[in-house]
Amino acid sequence: MVVDDHPMWRDAVARDLAEAGFDVVATAGDGEQAVRRARAAAPDVLVLDLNLPAKPGVQVCKELVGARPALRVLVLSASGEHADVLEAVKSGATGYLVKSASTEELIDAVRRTAAGDPVFTPGLAGLVLGEYRRLAAEPTPAPDAGDTGRAPRLTERETEVLRLVAKGLSYKQIAERLVISHRTVQNHVQNTLGKLQLHNRVELVRYAIERGLDGS
Repeated sequence: MVVDDHPMWRDAVARDLAEAGFDVVATAGDGEQAVRRARAAAPDVLVLDLNLPAKPGVQVCKELVGARPALRVLVLSASGEHADVLEAVKSGATGYLVKSASTEELIDAVRRTAAGDPVFTPGLAGLVLGEYRRLAAEPTPAPDAGDTGRAPRLTERETEVLRLVAKGLSYKQIAERLVISHRTVQNHVQNTLGKLQLHNRVELVRYAIERGLDGS
């Protein structure tokens, strides 16, 4: 599903995705319409602009992902501001692409988003990577007195693998880059998810950014 308040842009994106083989089940031009139509059409991937009339994109994202956590949201925005990226991911977005991206980049981003990969415009990847570095070393505040209050320690290799995951590399590409086996890469990611009690790579990216936002 494609959501954007500019009809020509919205139609062009929908057409490009349809021609690439995606089934575009719905489109919408404002936030309230987006929520109604997404609930009815139940898309797997939502390509969402942030600057929408009636209801802002981050609120649309928060409501829809809150109701259906399996929904994957790729923000497609004119803004590359870090604050907008962080707010979008905190609201539940899977990835963030700026509108200067080419049609080929958009199609690839939607395909990867559908597969569950966190996708970010290259210039914004450092924002996520910085949070991984924090995650590897910083304590987590205890929610109550009975909690140990410390974040699980990630090994140097786990942190290295996570940095490459955040850049959008596949397990195969990471294995080739680090000269280790595909299965070893999978094991490192699974071990890290287990330590952090998370379910997938998207949650891992979101968790890291949320910690940074919370100032912990």
